[in-house]
Amino acid sequence: MNEYYYKTLIKLAIKASKNNEVPVSAIIVKNNKIISKGFNKRAKNHNVLDHAEIIAIKKASKKLKDWRLFDCDLYVTLKPCSICENIIKQSRIRNVFFLLEKPLNKKEYSKTKFQKLENNDYEHTYDIILKEFFAKKRNKK
Repeated sequence: MNEYYYKTLIKLAIKASKNNEVPVSAIIVKNNKIISKGFNKRAKNHNVLDHAEIIAIKKASKKLKDWRLFDCDLYVTLKPCSICENIIKQSRIRNVFFLLEKPLNKKEYSKTKFQKLENNDYEHTYDIILKEFFAKKRNKK
């Protein structure tokens, strides 16, 4: 990895730490150039979504004017959590490189229960809406 990328990640992690944030930082690179940077801002912004990776993805998407970040690589200080992992996959980022694994004793905290709603009428209605939407998208291509 480019030495500049390492130094940038460390500087951003230190900045997060000084702001009393968990010191996680991320950069997105396209064509060997950093196109966006981010560090955790959950505490500052009172927003559960303000993870370093998500901030970097939002900035890169805005800069490229596309939510699909094809041909982009993400560099991050700590292996992404499950939230970020799924957003990274959705954004079509090519590769993810991280400095550290999460400690083995670190568990993701959740008491949330997921339950499927049982209403066949609305389920059927929504299924039609979804299928029609994607059928129109495919026909436009």
